[in-house]
Amino acid sequence: MKTKAILFSLFFIVILSSCSKNIDYSEEYIEQTSGRYLYNHDEVIDVYYKDKTLFLKWKGAEKIKPVIIDDSIFFVPDMYTKLHFVQHPKTKKRYLSKISKEDENLISYDYLKVSDSFKTPRMYLKNKEYKKALAGYLEIKKQDSTSVLIEERLVNSMGYDLLRENKAERAIEVFKINVALYPESSNVYDSLAEAYLKNGDSLQAYINYNKSYEMNSDNKRAKKYVDTYSKKHN
Repeated sequence: MKTKAILFSLFFIVILSSCSKNIDYSEEYIEQTSGRYLYNHDEVIDVYYKDKTLFLKWKGAEKIKPVIIDDSIFFVPDMYTKLHFVQHPKTKKRYLSKISKEDENLISYDYLKVSDSFKTPRMYLKNKEYKKALAGYLEIKKQDSTSVLIEERLVNSMGYDLLRENKAERAIEVFKINVALYPESSNVYDSLAEAYLKNGDSLQAYINYNKSYEMNSDNKRAKKYVDTYSKKHN
């Protein structure tokens, strides 16, 4: 059943793509709609035009070409969603709006247009602006402590990805962020200790393994390192 649904979706997209219209967007329209839209607290959609053709950047894809339905509506296969640009009548702020499948006349204000210089916490991390990244993640936690964007496991996996790439110093900064987000978790200190150890800082490894062990006496790896370090330095 799933295979049929996928094949139907692909067929629908191919047919729709073949019907994509060529719109001669005005310079004013291009200026008003180009820019960065906040998809969520840690992701953006970048809208740009090349030779008056509309493109999007989203989730690592640098050149998504939507299917143009008419001069104001387009379909994005990657999102499987129809979108259009709207402006809030009161605030005058601009948005990318999802078109409801139930009521196409319903206007929603989904993805706020932000300044071109706006950065998400993940962008700050990529640019090695760790204090700003931390501030961004703490703000997400303040607004929604259960947000999937700041899950302990997710942040930890980001750090371990860097460790596997032999980028221990950067991994340390990511694990520090996880410590700030989850100071009551034994696991975040264990991960930070591991990164320090890989980076050759045995003292900080000891401090964080010891903290992890104090919070979780079942952490045998932390206990082994703490005991070994203590014997060498006493």
